[in-house]
Amino acid sequence: MSTESHSHFSPSVHSHPHHHSEESLRAIVNRLSRIEGHVRGIKTMVQDSRPCPEVLIQIAAVRGALDRVARLILDEHLDECVTRAAQEGRIDQELAELKAALDHFLG
Repeated sequence: MSTESHSHFSPSVHSHPHHHSEESLRAIVNRLSRIEGHVRGIKTMVQDSRPCPEVLIQIAAVRGALDRVARLILDEHLDECVTRAAQEGRIDQELAELKAALDHFLG
């Protein structure tokens, strides 16, 4: 992980409210809850001195699950926020914010 002083939990810089559909929000929160449980399971594996290869396999599974959640969020953002920004004449600002977020994500 980078030692840069970027906060991953900083408030959104969006100048407009961001809304997920009820169904999308529920799906994302459910996936994150499963990931949270999976991470707790990995912590238990480490505490129980399980073999490192088993732990690494589970960490890879969590990474994959997080990537799938990120993809859901990105897809929805492209479908909703970027489209709305284009309609409202704010596409340059929206794309700049998205690029900055992707720099952190891919970082």
